[in-house]
Amino acid sequence: MEQIIANGLYLGAQYALIALGLTLIFALMNVLNFAHGQLYVIGGFVTYTIYGQLGLPYVVALAATAISLALLGGIIEKFLFRPVIRRSSREESTMLLAAGIAFLLDAIILLVFGEKQRGVPKILNGVLNLDFRLIMPYDRILICGLAIFFITAFILYMQYSKTGRALRALAQDRTAAYLMGVDVERYSMIGFALGAMLAGIVGGLLVTITGVNLGMGGPTSIKAFMMVMIGGAGVISGAIAGGLILGMMESVGLSVFSEYGDVTYLVIFATLMVFLAIRPQGLMGKPWG
Repeated sequence: MEQIIANGLYLGAQYALIALGLTLIFALMNVLNFAHGQLYVIGGFVTYTIYGQLGLPYVVALAATAISLALLGGIIEKFLFRPVIRRSSREESTMLLAAGIAFLLDAIILLVFGEKQRGVPKILNGVLNLDFRLIMPYDRILICGLAIFFITAFILYMQYSKTGRALRALAQDRTAAYLMGVDVERYSMIGFALGAMLAGIVGGLLVTITGVNLGMGGPTSIKAFMMVMIGGAGVISGAIAGGLILGMMESVGLSVFSEYGDVTYLVIFATLMVFLAIRPQGLMGKPWG
């Protein structure tokens, strides 16, 4: 049981960080960013290049990943999403744009890094072993701790900083925030940059454990959407709850159905369908309409 809980917390912390970025973008711009998984993959490759190839310290690589993905997110919002949102009132336009960006980023990743799995040296060696009830490598403990740190820092930033308060106002009522003097376009770009940065940070964290490859983008986006739906679209606390719930479900499923790995995700999807049929707005979201 201790092992299942520890694995669930480890997975849940990473998932919550991914979901936070996606739900922030949705709350600010009402955009479902289908390219979120690709941003995660790019973050992993940036860390791989700086830490694994250039040999610079891991902290430097993670900081460079955060900055690079924030810049990329800002560029995507300013030059792609902003013109489409300004000129089109149809939500389908942004959805098609997001899907197109996902395919574009996949093509760029393929050209630059290829299809092969890439990994980096372990940050820490050794394993924590508590009487065989709990076995956890030290590098996973560190990555989990870093993920929790980034989640906490993000919450505090959103709660107490001037930018965070402006972003929360924008998420609650875009028109009212504009009338109160909030620069809607500027803070939309900042919010999208923060969302992309969070996705990239998770990629930079997990490349040290699972490695990174081109095919991770799509499945990561699907999991992120699942977490947002579980917690409630656009709700930060819901994203964290959704990530922890999905992490625990995956940990329990992989333990129970260890010989049938695919059954785990079948059960998770079936459970999610039943849950959404009963509560379509998620745990903490408001009813649609």
